[in-house]
Amino acid sequence: MIRIVDGYFRVLRFFIAACLALMVILVFGNVVLRYAFNSGITVSEELSRWLFVWLIFVGAIIALRDHAHLGMDSVVSRLPAWGKKACFLLSNALMLYCVYLFFMGSWAQTIINLDNMAPATGLSSGWFYYSVGLFFCVSAAGLLIRNLWQAFTGHLREEDLIQVRESEDVVEIPKDGVDGADAPASGSSGTKT
Repeated sequence: MIRIVDGYFRVLRFFIAACLALMVILVFGNVVLRYAFNSGITVSEELSRWLFVWLIFVGAIIALRDHAHLGMDSVVSRLPAWGKKACFLLSNALMLYCVYLFFMGSWAQTIINLDNMAPATGLSSGWFYYSVGLFFCVSAAGLLIRNLWQAFTGHLREEDLIQVRESEDVVEIPKDGVDGADAPASGSSGTKT
C-alpha cells in the first residue's frame, strides 16, 4: 500500500513539473511570438491560468502530506504528549470538516459551470477550472483520515504530532525526491521534544 501511495505522489510531483514547464513554454512562446512576429498563441493565457490553478492545488496536496505548510508550533510544542495528541486530533478533524465544505462548494461550482465554455479553447470551465477542487478534496481527505487513523491506533511518535514547520525550519528533501513525510526538520528556533 505504501508503494502505491508513494507512486501516486511521484505522479503528482511529475504533474506539477509538467504544468510548470507547459506554463513557461506557453507564456514565453506567446511573448516571443507577439513581439517578434506580431502573432500569438490564442489559448496561451487561458491554458496557463488553468495549469497554474492545478499546479497550486496539487502542490497543496503534496505539502499536506509532507507537513510542509507553514505554521506556528510554539504553544503545541510545549504541551505534554496528551495535549499534543488532542491538538493533533482536533486540528485534523477541523481540517477534514473544511475539506468537506470545500468539496461541497467545488461540486456545486463544477455542476453550475459544466455548460460554461471558455472563450479561447471552448472547453468546459466546470471540468478544467472548478473540478480541481474536487481532486484536491478527495486527496486531502484521504491524507487527513490516514492521520486520524494513525493517531487513534497509536502509530505516531510524539514529534509526529506537530504537523507544521516554522518559517525558520529547513526542509530536508529526501534523496529519492519522493517521501518527505518522514524527513525531520532541522535548525529551528523552536525545539520539538
